[in-house]
Amino acid sequence: MTGPALARGQGVALWRQIAAAIEREIARDKAAGERLPTEAALTARFGVNRHTVRRALEDLEARGLIRVEQGRGAFVAEDVMDYRLGPRTRFSELVRRQNREPAGRILRVTETPAETTLAEALGIRRGRLVLRIERLGLANGRPVVIGTHHLPLPRCAAAAEALERDASITAALAACGITDYRRRASRITARLPTPEEAELLQQSRSRPVLVSENLNVDPDGAPVDWTLAVYPAGRVQLVVEP
Repeated sequence: MTGPALARGQGVALWRQIAAAIEREIARDKAAGERLPTEAALTARFGVNRHTVRRALEDLEARGLIRVEQGRGAFVAEDVMDYRLGPRTRFSELVRRQNREPAGRILRVTETPAETTLAEALGIRRGRLVLRIERLGLANGRPVVIGTHHLPLPRCAAAAEALERDASITAALAACGITDYRRRASRITARLPTPEEAELLQQSRSRPVLVSENLNVDPDGAPVDWTLAVYPAGRVQLVVEP
């Protein structure tokens, strides 16, 4: 990346000039997903300290022009993916409709006692064991959602073994005899990510995430999955469908 020298002492903060220079270069000849020079390279190029470069990158990230991945650097932001929350949202189908390739990775599968909110959502007694599944969903290799699923036991005991063969929640529920389910309710909020969420989603801890609490029920209306889904706000926008 090349560009004009900074105008010092003229009333415009250096970090703003650096941000403007990078923004022009992104618009001119940078592709979506392309890696930007390192902070060290930008520091040397502009003749400033690393804090000034970091402030410029933070501004570009806040405006959605770049994304910063912890430990990997800064990249030109890609198009935002529409994540549609409909009655029968299925991750793989949703991703493929947008010409992306879906993938999933199971992070953890445990049995845990249901606390009050979870017990009420699933219609079970507080303290009863549920199957907790933590899953990372990817589109074209990029993380787009962390889903923490809670399935009632013993009804969904077979899901744990099914997930060893296939990381699909839909397939896991089918292994439990639940071949169809629909979303009954969703609640959407926003907050800053935890350190683990930021690492898994490959984003900065200062960038917000969208959080969706979803209750899925079988055709008889019985709860089968209460999910807490976390999305990178700079990469995904939630679209609620009736």
